Amino acid sequence: MAKRPTKYIFVTGGVLSGLGKGITAASIGKLLKARGLKVNIQKCDPYLNYDAGTLNPAEHGECFVTKDGAETDLDLGHYERFLDQELTQSSSLMAGRVLRRVMDDERDGKYLGKTIQYIPHVTSAFQEEIQKASEGFDVHIAEIGGTVGDYESLSLIEAIREFAFKIGRDHCMFVHVVYMPYLGASQEVKTKPAQNAVRDLRGFGIVPDVLVARSEKPAPASVVRKLSLFSGVPEEAIALLPNAASIYEVPLTLEDTNIAEVISKRLDIRVHKPDLKDWRAVVKRATIEHKKPLQVGVVAKYMDNTDTYMSVFEALRAAAWANDVGIKIKWIDAEGLEKSRDISRSLSGLDGIVVPGGFGSRGVEGKIAAAQHALSNKLPYLGLCLGLQVAVIAAARNFGLIKANSTEFDPKSPNQVIHTMADQKGKENTGGTMRLGNYPCALMKGSKAEKLYKAKQIDERHRHRYECNNDYRDSYESWGIRAVGLSPDHHLVEMIEGLNHPFLMASQFHPEFKSRPNKPHPIFNGFVEAMNKLR
Repeated sequence: MAKRPTKYIFVTGGVLSGLGKGITAASIGKLLKARGLKVNIQKCDPYLNYDAGTLNPAEHGECFVTKDGAETDLDLGHYERFLDQELTQSSSLMAGRVLRRVMDDERDGKYLGKTIQYIPHVTSAFQEEIQKASEGFDVHIAEIGGTVGDYESLSLIEAIREFAFKIGRDHCMFVHVVYMPYLGASQEVKTKPAQNAVRDLRGFGIVPDVLVARSEKPAPASVVRKLSLFSGVPEEAIALLPNAASIYEVPLTLEDTNIAEVISKRLDIRVHKPDLKDWRAVVKRATIEHKKPLQVGVVAKYMDNTDTYMSVFEALRAAAWANDVGIKIKWIDAEGLEKSRDISRSLSGLDGIVVPGGFGSRGVEGKIAAAQHALSNKLPYLGLCLGLQVAVIAAARNFGLIKANSTEFDPKSPNQVIHTMADQKGKENTGGTMRLGNYPCALMKGSKAEKLYKAKQIDERHRHRYECNNDYRDSYESWGIRAVGLSPDHHLVEMIEGLNHPFLMASQFHPEFKSRPNKPHPIFNGFVEAMNKLR
């Protein structure tokens, strides 16, 4: 039997950034996967960065890490949560990496003296990366970052135009996400920006097959007819997507528009009847209002952008839904805690504290103070990466080592309970030098962690370069904590728990990256269970 050719769906955006292309792409992937197709998804960004590892989270949101250690845009987190599958480096493509490849090839003489140009050399390199990522899948979805018309995106837009021409339009389609503003004065949704966005795309030689029209408020059905008339997209291929109470509603909203059937028909793909029962149950739990939600404080240092801790927030919500409780997340400024004269008052009213990851000394004393408070007051505490490190420092200080610290924050501390990995000394401020991706962890028999995971060994994702100093490990129990998760060779501390504490658990890894809306991560689930029990 001949192998079926891979079908390609390119998702572009018009009008402005932040429309939700990533959620749209993930939702389409969810609907196609629910129909029995093998789906892969990829983010193609025009940034000249090599990867997302050095991007400022205050500007770009969290850095998501894949199982093979790729530092990526946060959209890959949405992809994984919606599709419930682990992605790899191939699902994150930045222009900087493509340009570097082209320049390296030029230096190595692979172009045999030809003049190197954006067309065809850079565009061809983009196409090769897209095709490579699609191998073995029925459908490959590629989200194109940025907004159509941006100068930086031109080579990517040209690359996918050429790609469609090469493989044939029967095997490829374009989904364009546009925006329709609501004018309060006239109380109407305006389609002109969406019309112009389609015109821009057509000006680059791409005719959209599907239009997804985003709006703040529900738009009348007449909008579809108007968009179809002025864009040339058939009415049945236009989906209206107003703001939703939960991002997990989006696949169901698109399902109701019949877009998945339009896509299947357009690409001539045989599909099964969709199975969305589990997803509908998630959405139902996600949209229920609870009278007394749990109050969780997230002690944060990146507070300029609500996306900086996206995976953490989604993991907390997923665990709350699984336990049929509401959850209210309160941002707590770590720098503000440093200046607080009364930590107990600053953290009053909370059912639990989360200290997420981060880098640098800014605000770290506030995080340590929060961990000290949780230890002393038996308040449920969840530490993630840096959250483990500050918990160890807090435990040491509570015990009496008042100068306990990390090499990262105070290289002159006489009690560096957290220090640099031996093979990373001298590289502390450079990109691509951390322990990244999945690493195994052996769990202590009888520990709370083993009971939550229901396993003796686990694999979790890392993104850090500092480790617990083994010179102090024998002192942990006298500090009120114990190491319950170690690397298989017992050289690295991966998890700690509090002794005689209702729930104090911290991990060197980032469990939030493996949480799913329908399958909460065991650590987050245990954290929510503990808070709910103590309330």
